[in-house]
Amino acid sequence: MASGELRARPLGHYLASVGEFLLAEGTAPGGGPAGCVAVRDEGAGAAVLHNFCVAHGSQGRGIGSALLRAALARARRCSAARVFTATTGSAVLFVRHGFAPVAPEQAPAAWAAALDPSRGSQVYALTL
Repeated sequence: MASGELRARPLGHYLASVGEFLLAEGTAPGGGPAGCVAVRDEGAGAAVLHNFCVAHGSQGRGIGSALLRAALARARRCSAARVFTATTGSAVLFVRHGFAPVAPEQAPAAWAAALDPSRGSQVYALTL
């Protein structure tokens, strides 16, 4: 959040969804986990990945790919047929794993409505 890559939200927001998070083992330089991603079952065969982040000092070591694989496995266990995410970054990792850009209208409505338009996020989807 401090870098602006993740939306700043109250701590309570994250505590309410703590069970959705997967954490990468290891410690990032300066403390904290090496990375994280949350997986939310949106019902109707859809899941959403959110708050996907790999600490700058931990990037380039396969942590993002490992987190993404674990998140997709969790989505499959929830019987998701399609997984959505949004990013303000390059999306190289998502594209490498088969995600493609989609219109926000294709994503679960409540999640898409909660995206902050001022951040310029692009929505991506993967059919499982």
